[in-house]
Amino acid sequence: MTRLFRSIGAAALATTLLAGAAAAQTTLRLAENQPEGSPVTEAMMKFAELAEQYSDGALTVQVFAGGQLGQETETIEQAQAGIVDLTRVNTVTLANVTPSVAVFTLPYIFRDLDHKYAVLDSDIGQEVRDDMQDAGLVGFDFMEAGTRSFYTRSDVPLSGLEDLKGLKIRVQNAPVVIRMVELLGAVPTPMNFGEVFSSLQSGVIDGAENDFVSFETSGHAEVATNYITDGHLSPPAILLMNKMRFDSLPAEQQEAISKAAHEAAIFERKLMIEANEAARKTVEAQGVTVTDLDNTPFREAIQPIYAEFPELGDLIERINAVE
Repeated sequence: MTRLFRSIGAAALATTLLAGAAAAQTTLRLAENQPEGSPVTEAMMKFAELAEQYSDGALTVQVFAGGQLGQETETIEQAQAGIVDLTRVNTVTLANVTPSVAVFTLPYIFRDLDHKYAVLDSDIGQEVRDDMQDAGLVGFDFMEAGTRSFYTRSDVPLSGLEDLKGLKIRVQNAPVVIRMVELLGAVPTPMNFGEVFSSLQSGVIDGAENDFVSFETSGHAEVATNYITDGHLSPPAILLMNKMRFDSLPAEQQEAISKAAHEAAIFERKLMIEANEAARKTVEAQGVTVTDLDNTPFREAIQPIYAEFPELGDLIERINAVE
């Protein structure tokens, strides 16, 4: 009988331990709108791998790529509501719920890539990330999302600011971008991205703007062979998590997630920068003339835009002071 009680006791203990182990397992859902194979999706896969590794297997992150769970506006709302645990988004979209992040989406706010990450990895970046908590979100390290520059048709010279005057430039239908192009002396022409190639080809527009990867993959380099690296827009991306979900996790799992997110962001930055460098080499080999330039005259021309955002004035001043 004693042996029977011991056996029952041992079985009960084993059951309790197994139940505890099962309870310690945490599964997180991550929404990503980019397709598999893209640098950002690869980085999210890396994050999932590292989160599991640093939590000793206690964390499992399921990555839903290709917009399976919706586009960025939807997945931000889902992350706020706790429908998904994590989502990777561009700060342009995030600015709708965290106003201070809009400072990183302003034209020419970053002088170059080094200045960009000196700002984003500083107390300024941390302060803006802290603001995300007011929207029910935890923001991790900022990631790269490309830098947009101007390009023109083969028969429309472009080597500096003076060449933009009077040109019809396709832009996204966003007030800040439209205002920027006006201040640079060009004529903003909003249109759907899918119409840009034929519009360049037919002469409906003189030029457009985008990063090297999109410039190459869209085929625009076939009809627009002048590109200047003015770098007018360079909004970062970021991985977000529902704050209540993050706060509910044990400290060691929070630490594992934060560490994995940091390393995944560094990994993603490298992938994105390499992708843009490779795309630049490809379009140059196709005959595109790429002109590297000092964008100071561009930055000076669009200064009136900053005055239109008085609530961001302090952040703008501090960003400008970063070396």
